[in-house]
Amino acid sequence: MKHWVAPSILAANFGNLQADVEMVNRSQADCLHVDIMDGRFVPNISFGFPVLKSLQQHSSKPLDVHLMIIEPEKYIQQFADLGASILTVHYETCTHLHRTIHQIKDFGMQAGVALNPHTPIGLLSAILHDIDLVCLMSVNPGFGGQKFIPYTYHKVRQLKALANEYQPNLRIEIDGGVNLENAPKLLKAGANVLVAGSSVFKSANPTQSILDLKNCF
Repeated sequence: MKHWVAPSILAANFGNLQADVEMVNRSQADCLHVDIMDGRFVPNISFGFPVLKSLQQHSSKPLDVHLMIIEPEKYIQQFADLGASILTVHYETCTHLHRTIHQIKDFGMQAGVALNPHTPIGLLSAILHDIDLVCLMSVNPGFGGQKFIPYTYHKVRQLKALANEYQPNLRIEIDGGVNLENAPKLLKAGANVLVAGSSVFKSANPTQSILDLKNCF
């Protein structure tokens, strides 16, 4: 399974998002990662529905939407209507995770579950066969540009072993502090989706940075 690169729009130039989205369109990126934050589950507020609608209109890449919000089940249809291809909810926010996952799928999206750095991998064993993607947070969620947590490598290996048993086609996504230094180690551990924010949008040549991430192994 060839790995994906998903540039995170959270690190883009908010004064000219269209230009950065068009750059991603021209690049070798596989999808566009969009973090939705509510200021309650995480200590920050990011994009809402109007911005997502604009991103959808300009992006030719699938939208990988990551909900860092409480009660995500209230908004699943809206995110489907706004063109999300993958919708990821946090394990920590879903009382009825199985129901939420199947609501996402019923609206025609792929379903993902994100885990905070402190959340054990084993908690997913009962539902992993229903999930398309697991997003492992390699920083504490809420802000871009944070330092990568090295324990993530161990969690990736744990998740890969669990996926081999329950969901061989699982996408294992890493979100937070991903760069060209740690990307090969993450891929070797079993990851196959790299979310890259600052290492792409703050680089001198974002298109080349995406290509470098795509070609690393």
